[in-house]
Amino acid sequence: MLEVGRKQKLIIVKKQDFGVYLAEKTDAPREERVLLPQAQVPDGAKIGDEAEVFLYRDSEDRMIATTREPKLCVGEIALLQVRDVTKIGAFLDWGLEKDLFLPYREQTRRVKAGEFVLTALYVDKSGRLCATMKLYPYLSTRPPYTIGDEVSGRVYEISRNFGVFVAVDDKYSGLIPQREAQAAYTPGEVLTLRVTDIKDDGKMTVSARKKAYQQIGGDAEHVLEVLREYDGVLPFDDKASPEQIAEVFGLSKAAFKRAVGHLLKEQLVCKKGGRLELL
Repeated sequence: MLEVGRKQKLIIVKKQDFGVYLAEKTDAPREERVLLPQAQVPDGAKIGDEAEVFLYRDSEDRMIATTREPKLCVGEIALLQVRDVTKIGAFLDWGLEKDLFLPYREQTRRVKAGEFVLTALYVDKSGRLCATMKLYPYLSTRPPYTIGDEVSGRVYEISRNFGVFVAVDDKYSGLIPQREAQAAYTPGEVLTLRVTDIKDDGKMTVSARKKAYQQIGGDAEHVLEVLREYDGVLPFDDKASPEQIAEVFGLSKAAFKRAVGHLLKEQLVCKKGGRLELL
């Protein structure tokens, strides 16, 4: 069966001046044949020879074969450059003559010409190949990592309910849980992450924070910066609610307490009347 979006090995069944027709069987009817344009026909090719091609639809919506290598096949993910943005969506360079269409409804944010976006390839209801930035169904759940590994993750979607969805190494499914996703994240941003859990279904929980003993210095510096913004007096200390701490500092209560403890030990701050003051 001829399938758009996939590589197939087909047989040359007919030659014409403008190219050759390929099919799965030598006696395939006309509707089960596909054209490989003359410019891509291998030198010396003859009827009965086999050719590995990729099938897609041309600008007139006809199925056509190419020997050029696409940057992704159906169900795969790749980082592609935006060639153009129009009223109906964006067009991406994926290595073939005809650019790949990225509809607005499949964008998790508005893209710009020249930038690179992580996308997956799918076949729409009309049988056309399209790109999507909604990667969750396409990411692998067979990660080669273990808990504690440092990995690279690209933000592809942000959810108020669940957290920040990331494509680890642009291939594997990862999530920064909402309770840890207090910082300002941007779709497309690449983060250095730590694997904190791997679920039974293979999906990973990751953290943008280092281990506590590594993070404490950075958190303490952050607390000092915020204190300076408050003119050296914070209207609460480390006994405040987790919600208040997260809103002001973007830290968990445990991380905030560790940072304050570090600053107290270094005699950079003091607690006075339920407030935190800069010394």
